[in-house]
Formats: sequence, structure tokens, C-alpha cells
Amino acid sequence: MAVNGIPQPGFGTSGHDDDTCVESVERALEVGYRHVDTAQMYDNEELVGEALERVDLDRDDVFLATKVHPSNLAYEDVLESTEVSLERLGVESVDLLYVHWPTDAYDSAETLPAMDEVVDRGLTRHVGVSNFTIELLEEARSILEAPIVANQVELHPRLQQPELVDYGREHDITTVAYCPVAQGSVADIDTLRKIAATHGATPFQIALAWQHAREGVVPIPKATGAHIEENFTASEIELTEAELEAIEGLDRGERLIDPEAAAWNQ
Repeated sequence: MAVNGIPQPGFGTSGHDDDTCVESVERALEVGYRHVDTAQMYDNEELVGEALERVDLDRDDVFLATKVHPSNLAYEDVLESTEVSLERLGVESVDLLYVHWPTDAYDSAETLPAMDEVVDRGLTRHVGVSNFTIELLEEARSILEAPIVANQVELHPRLQQPELVDYGREHDITTVAYCPVAQGSVADIDTLRKIAATHGATPFQIALAWQHAREGVVPIPKATGAHIEENFTASEIELTEAELEAIEGLDRGERLIDPEAAAWNQ
């Protein structure tokens, strides 16, 4: 299944910075994931590229996304660092290139035209942003020629961000959810544990099933070992309206990733 052309679910690679990255990405693709998310900041693009090389899949079969490091957001740096990312990944282009954080070298008047340029040069099919507020999305939409296809943000039962998700739906911007199982803490939420028991599932699967049920949302859980398959099969779980409402009641606005320089703290 795809949301706005972005395959669901995606496979996140944040924190995968050794041989387990290659093994995990390879296993995820063999399981059936067709959307792999990395970033310059993760320092694992080369490992992701190695995994892509190992699997018996055509390049067109995998939706590949990476992100420009906040320190590389000056115009020329966007272009040069994107070329380097492609070399590391071993591909001629990516499917989605994000502005990772609107911090450090980010200047909308300089960064965003550079993102249009990488599209024009064929280095990426689409552009996206990450950790943007509604206000920053409005500004970006007014500058970019290319449509914003995704805004990648922290999203889980304790941080549901309904206004941001609604804005994305209204403007055809997919909300890509990182930390969709709240770094594992969803396992401690009684409501999710009870729903999981009803479905013969885990709280992690229920948190992901809830994300799948939200229109316009694509979760990108990261995992190793058997959890890779476990997360993938969460898309097969159909939650009832009562269960969805119970999960909606878990929102506490609790951020796990909350740097002082983040846009929402300014």
C-alpha cells in the first residue's frame, strides 16, 4: 500500500550505524518493505547502499529517502552534499530528499531553491521537509516550485499532532511518522496492551496499526531481528472504531525528540 506514492510501512534506519544496518535493511526488503529511510545525519548511507546492492530487487522497486544535514543547507552545500549522498548510496537518484531540520544553515530563501535545483538536476524525484511546523510549511509552499510530498515528524500515541496531520491532508503532504512506537515505550501503555491482547498482537503492532489507520500517515519504524517482520505485519491488523478512539485519547503532547533549536521551541 502507498500513501501519496510513498509505500507504507517504511523502514527507518536512525541509530543503525554498523553491520546490523546492512543486515536489517536487507531483511526488511526481503520481508516486503519497499520504503527505506536514511539521512546524512545517520552516517549510514553507505551501509544502506550496501544492503540495496545485496537484495534481488530492481532500483525502481524501492522508494529510497534521505535527508540533508542541517549544516549542509546553504545553496551550494545542498547540491554538493546530495551528490555525495548518492555516491554513498550507490544510486543515481533518490525518490525523496528531505530538509532534515530547519535549523543551523537553514535559510528558506536559499535552501528551498536549492531543493528545487536538485529536482531539476534529476538527483531526486521528490522533495520533503522534516520537523517543520505549520507556519514553516506555509512558508516553504510559497517558495518551492516542487510540491512538498512529505513532512517527517515525531508521531506516536503520546504525540499525535492532529493539526499537523490535518494540514498535511488538506495540502496533499504525507505525514511520515518517526518514533512511531515511542522508542519502545508504547509497551508500557495499558490501553495498548489491552487492545493488543484482543488481537493476539503486541503493543508495538497496535501503535503501528493505529498509524496505518490514520489517513495520510506513513510510519517508519526501525527494528532489528524478528521485530522487522512483527512491525511489517501490523498493517494487517484492523482496529475497531472504539479502539481507535481509545488510542486517540492517549495523546499527551509528549516529545521524545525535542532539541532547544527546534522550530516549535522558538
